[in-house]
Amino acid sequence: MSRPYSPRPYPSREPLHRRNGKIRAREVRVLDEMKQPLGVMSLGDALRLAQNRGLDLIEIAPTAVPPVCRIIEYGKFQYEESKKKKESLARQPANTMKELQLSANIDENDFRTKLNHAIGFLNEDMKVRVKLRFRGRQRAHKEFGFQVVNRFVAEAATHGRADAPPKMAGDRDMHVIISPLPRDQRAKPARDPEAPKPVREPVVPPDAGVEGAS
Repeated sequence: MSRPYSPRPYPSREPLHRRNGKIRAREVRVLDEMKQPLGVMSLGDALRLAQNRGLDLIEIAPTAVPPVCRIIEYGKFQYEESKKKKESLARQPANTMKELQLSANIDENDFRTKLNHAIGFLNEDMKVRVKLRFRGRQRAHKEFGFQVVNRFVAEAATHGRADAPPKMAGDRDMHVIISPLPRDQRAKPARDPEAPKPVREPVVPPDAGVEGAS
């Protein structure tokens, strides 16, 4: 049985920002080139104003009532929009997930180092992917690997929570992803015990050591 014909959806060719004669509203709120308000006016008056200044009328907020339009040269407007987009991308974290590798026979010092790294990443609002690879005979005793990963997740629980229980990916690799807790639910970072303690100066009375002071 043939399926009923349905037309293939094509991407809309509607411009992101309508300009000049493409604007459909009857009246618009107008901003000048410096984004200063010029008030609400009919579309015809706004177009004549832009034309008299040798500029374009560009619709920047089509869903507002009435729509907001700006009088500006179109090439300059495109440059401003491109610059804003680049700045927005630059503010985004370059990498929102870090990866740490454990082993089934990891020693205590290495475990603590990796745990501290994970806590640091979580406190920077990054996710942490914890991976463990079974090598050789370790594949016959995967329970030891699960113990290591589950302990890691438990000890990081004051700063992040596992998205799902640890699981295998194939026959040799286990992984779990830990996401940061909301900031107000995280434990405060522990102070480094090896860091030097602040030295407090002794409190000396103002008349100490002064002969004849009453």
